[in-house]
Amino acid sequence: MKRIYFLVPDIETTRKIVDELRKEGMEDRHIHILAQRDTPMEDIPEAGVSIKTDFLPALERGAALGGTSGLLAGMVALRFAGFALGGGPLLGVIMAGATIGSLMGGLIGMNAGNTRLKKFEDAIEQGEILILLDVAKEKIESVKKSIIKHHPEVTFEGIEPLLPPSY
Repeated sequence: MKRIYFLVPDIETTRKIVDELRKEGMEDRHIHILAQRDTPMEDIPEAGVSIKTDFLPALERGAALGGTSGLLAGMVALRFAGFALGGGPLLGVIMAGATIGSLMGGLIGMNAGNTRLKKFEDAIEQGEILILLDVAKEKIESVKKSIIKHHPEVTFEGIEPLLPPSY
C-alpha cells in the first residue's frame, strides 16, 4: 500500500470524493481527512493520531536506538563481568532496551506533529482539505485519474513511500 495525497478546495468536494471512493469499494480505514479544527466532518473519516503525529516513525526509531543501546550495554556488561555469559542475557538486555526505547520514542512522537504533513499546514489553515488515501500500488494511477477527472479543482500532491501492511 502507498499513501497518496490530494488537496481539495472545500468540504463539499471532499464529501463527494469520499462518497465516490466508498462506492468504488474503498474502506473508511484507508481514507484520512485533515482539515481546520472547526470544519464539520460529520460522516467523513477524520485522520487519526497515527496520521497527525510522528508516533509510528518515532516508535520505530526508539526501538532501533533502544535495541542498539541495549546491545552496547550488554557488551560492556559482558566485558566487565570477567566471564563469558551465554547469549540469553545479552538478548534480554537488547529486548529490554528496544522495549524501553519504543515506549519513550512513541511518547515523544505523539507530541510531535507529522513532519510529512508540514508542507500542507498553510493550505489547511487557509481552508483547504487534505485527503490521504491508502491505495494498493497497482491502483494508484486509476484512483488518481478518477479523482482528477471528476474533480479538476483537486490538486494531486504526491505519493508517500511504502506503508506497512494494515490488517
